[in-house]
Amino acid sequence: MTPDRQFSDQRLADLYDLGNAGSEDRDFYLSLAGDTPKDILDLGCGTGVLTRSYARAGHRVVGVDPAEAMLKVARRASPSDGIEWVQASAEGFRSDQRFDLIIMTGHAFQVLLTDEHVDAALQTMRRHLKPNGVAVFESRNPNIDWDTVWAREYVMETSSGDVRAARRMTDASRAPEYLSFAWDYHFSDDLVTSESTLRFMSWARICEAARQAGLQLESCFGDWDETEFDPVQSREMIFKFRLAQ
Repeated sequence: MTPDRQFSDQRLADLYDLGNAGSEDRDFYLSLAGDTPKDILDLGCGTGVLTRSYARAGHRVVGVDPAEAMLKVARRASPSDGIEWVQASAEGFRSDQRFDLIIMTGHAFQVLLTDEHVDAALQTMRRHLKPNGVAVFESRNPNIDWDTVWAREYVMETSSGDVRAARRMTDASRAPEYLSFAWDYHFSDDLVTSESTLRFMSWARICEAARQAGLQLESCFGDWDETEFDPVQSREMIFKFRLAQ
């Protein structure tokens, strides 16, 4: 799958962290690693903010992303911290290494638009987990009316002037499973648009796909404070899987 323009266009990739500051989800994922050094695989690592946080805490980390522009930002920020950066998709990544913790953050699971891509990504997790390892990722609850609540706009301050970013829905005809939207980036001298489509799989379909891939559900949270998932009210579905016994 080709990464969206907001990840593959270097001008937009350089802005990514300005629009995605520290958040509850990052704290949640950091807490999963604990204090004992672990082998961690970050699938869809983006610019590597969380990857670097793991490394600073003493963990051994492999950061994987399909977008070279995002990895360029990641490598620029951490040229010599011992992280292994790999350009690959979650579906296609292969290594002889096994991991205590595998994560896929930033709702990256939702860019897997077909059953084949979902299965391949889950197979990647299964084959790279240590026997007692856990795989954790999140997806947005399709029972929430996202097409009416998802508009967003903010301004980023850069050395060359302010950039206004605005998100707008472009196609909700296949809702609730698929939603398409666009980010418009208003530079002082240009307008750059990145179009995206995300898949909103149900809790049951994700669990069944994981079961078929050899993963067993340990828990599912509805928010980053680890409250239990509520299919009606929770916006998040935060899954924790282990190898099936």
